[in-house]
Amino acid sequence: MAEKLFVGPKVRTLRESHGLTQSSFSDRLGISTSYLNQIENNQRPLTAPVLLALSHHFNLSLTDLATADTNRVLADLKEALADPLFRDTNPGLQELKMAASNSPWLTQAFLTLHQAHRRANERLMVLDDALTTQSTEGVERSTLPYEEVRDYFHYHDNYIDELDQAAEDLARRHAMMEGNRLSQFQDYLEQRHNVRVRYTENPANDQTMRHFDQESRVLSLNSAQDAASLSFLLAHQIAIMDYKDLIDARVAKAGFRSEAAEAIGRIGLANYFAGALCLPYQRFLEFARETRHDIERIRHHFGASPQQVAHRLSSMQRPGARGVPFYFLRVDKAGNVTKRHSATRFQFARFGGACPLWNVHEAFEEPGRFLVQIAEMPDGLRYLCIATSVTKLGSGYHAPVRRYAIGLGCEISYADEIVYSDGLNLKSSAGVVEIGVSCRICERRNCHQRAVPPVDRKLIVDPDRRQFVPFELANTGREK
Repeated sequence: MAEKLFVGPKVRTLRESHGLTQSSFSDRLGISTSYLNQIENNQRPLTAPVLLALSHHFNLSLTDLATADTNRVLADLKEALADPLFRDTNPGLQELKMAASNSPWLTQAFLTLHQAHRRANERLMVLDDALTTQSTEGVERSTLPYEEVRDYFHYHDNYIDELDQAAEDLARRHAMMEGNRLSQFQDYLEQRHNVRVRYTENPANDQTMRHFDQESRVLSLNSAQDAASLSFLLAHQIAIMDYKDLIDARVAKAGFRSEAAEAIGRIGLANYFAGALCLPYQRFLEFARETRHDIERIRHHFGASPQQVAHRLSSMQRPGARGVPFYFLRVDKAGNVTKRHSATRFQFARFGGACPLWNVHEAFEEPGRFLVQIAEMPDGLRYLCIATSVTKLGSGYHAPVRRYAIGLGCEISYADEIVYSDGLNLKSSAGVVEIGVSCRICERRNCHQRAVPPVDRKLIVDPDRRQFVPFELANTGREK
């Protein structure tokens, strides 16, 4: 290998996930126990023969050892160190890479501690009761349960292999790969679990989407929802009835810090299974490639919604059969990110709003259209960004209407595989929009849309000169 690969923690995690001792693991790889111990402690790099042995015995590839998760940790470290608390701390990129690679648990503990610090400050500033909720042991949580589960999926590339494989196997065995999913899933629940499905006309102010009565074994679904949503809810019911043990095992392995996080995690994993059952991996991947990832064509073919298709595209990360790595997010009209997943190096802001120059915010202005943008992040990477709006109508005139915008994107190197790149000059810098993660950590000096100054820069205010933004940013030692 051209570059020495130090991935000790990942090798250790692989060994422990199979319940093997260092002795038995090293025997399978054909190396000594002491050599394995040096690899796990990053004292020796992973060599080509050992990588081949890992691939042969554990189906592990070099791609699986890629640094996508390390890149996410690096971005989180950079954002945390931009806090004024660390104003006099200026570690280089290589130092951060060593920390993330050599001490992943310590690095994660630092990020958790910093998040607890931020949460404590927010509690003091806004006195938000939701942030002072006590856990069952009476100790305040450093991370909100919803955020903890969201981070869990984020750091697993939004791909859960055992659930994805199980969903695809079920779809294949029961001829659910394509066709009318609504009737297929309903028949399955009735025949296998004696569950009767009832479609109800709920009052306009009733926001119930599904309700399962354990005693009568009746699943009630709000009929105001579209067929794609109803199919998804039926698939969710299949997940919690057929794969409860698999989901519970995954929750136990995740080590969530509270009962609330565990409950949210179970729902998230059941939803993941539902998405995989509605859009089986291999067939979905094949059709996405055939159509060059045309969301409209894919959704019509599978009877899915644009959001379901975009979300599924972001999870095509099965080892040995990976699709284009996409990011996916959903935002509301106030700019709040309600869902975010990424198989790319694209980084989302953990605190504060997203960049206002990102096209996902413009989607509300042009309902029903797909907006396309070539955006460049501060690290120089360019992304093909697709955005559209989604409207969820209620069951009557007085029913609330939900509006979201969804964003999907990939690195520009994959643009030729995406239909939305047609007609764009991918080699030109003209029309490329320079965006950032968020204003509070954005490095760009001349952004006309900056909302607040970055937390790690001194400001220069010239009373005799006024630009769009009423201050300039001083240089830091981090700039080249």
